Amino acid sequence: MQEDIVFNSPSFYDKDNYNKLIDTSFKQLGVKSIEEQIAQQPNVNDFFNMYNNLFYSIPELGVIDSHEYLIKKSSEYIGFEANQDEIIALQNEIAQLRMDLLEAQKQVIETQIGITLT
Repeated sequence: MQEDIVFNSPSFYDKDNYNKLIDTSFKQLGVKSIEEQIAQQPNVNDFFNMYNNLFYSIPELGVIDSHEYLIKKSSEYIGFEANQDEIIALQNEIAQLRMDLLEAQKQVIETQIGITLT
């Protein structure tokens, strides 16, 4: 059994009404506007939620994509140097010990040769 297909006569639109009646935005093709793409980008809160969820999946060490990389990159950005206060205190202590050692060496030499060094 064969059925006949009947086409209705086409409708015509003038150019002023065409854009009002016909959607030409290609939304059905999955093309997103820039505004939609920006709105879908993760924000800081989203980033930290993802980070917390992935925390134990991230390798501890590595040049990229690791906790080590995140620490180095963030430290560079904020100008942070780990244990900087302790390092400065130890450097000052080393400098003082060197001066004390030099003074002790002078005293040994003065005692050995019997003269006072200045």
